Amino acid sequence: MRSLSLVAAGFLALSLPALPGAAQSIFDGLDEADRTALRAEIRAYLLENPEVIFEAVEAFEQRNATAAAEMEGALVEINADAIFFDGHSWAGGNPDGDLILVEFVDYRCSFCRRAFEQVMEFVGDDGNIRLVMKEFPILGPQSEVMSRFAIAVLQLGGDEIYFEAHERLLNWEGALSESSLGALAAELGLDAEAVLARMSDASVTEVLDANRALAQRLQISGTPTFVLGAGSSGEMIRGLLPAAGLAEIAAELRD
Repeated sequence: MRSLSLVAAGFLALSLPALPGAAQSIFDGLDEADRTALRAEIRAYLLENPEVIFEAVEAFEQRNATAAAEMEGALVEINADAIFFDGHSWAGGNPDGDLILVEFVDYRCSFCRRAFEQVMEFVGDDGNIRLVMKEFPILGPQSEVMSRFAIAVLQLGGDEIYFEAHERLLNWEGALSESSLGALAAELGLDAEAVLARMSDASVTEVLDANRALAQRLQISGTPTFVLGAGSSGEMIRGLLPAAGLAEIAAELRD
């Protein structure tokens, strides 16, 4: 019976990570013979029941995931105004939607390109989502050029023309040049010279700087990254998610 009680004491100590030194205090109360016996009993138990190790790892990962979600929720709450209502990002979908989907996007990101169809399907099927796009170029100089073009188009042409430019840029093949961007601006019905000049304007730089600073506060380093929520709360979604997955999260938030 002594061996069984020693094993129980050992596992009790090891299951109390919130109590610093709990495991060591159990060993400290034993003489060397009992310590050796306890270690042997624990080893024998784990060899006979290896699934316990996997259960412990799963519980540990679940605790970590919960802590990470709580931290992200706090970050969203602290930065809610900048996320959902920054005043400089394009907004579409239902302007009166009960939920807002915000996407940090890089036009040269293949996952962003794949996400576009899924996002539009989700927004269209739901009908009660406000959609916000944040330019977040992280894949080099061409990404920066494309984001500057999109912001310049938004500032000079408005929401409808921006969305057309947004879709064209996500489907762009090959490198961009000043002449190709000028041609695209003209196709969109804008003054090409004005758009190209605006790309280097301080107002465009300010938008990018604000988006980058927000991304840093939210610990965002990849695209696409989404925030789905409303008011002062929301859930961060890191990476591509199909329309059905977005709909599932929306249902959970509404519940």
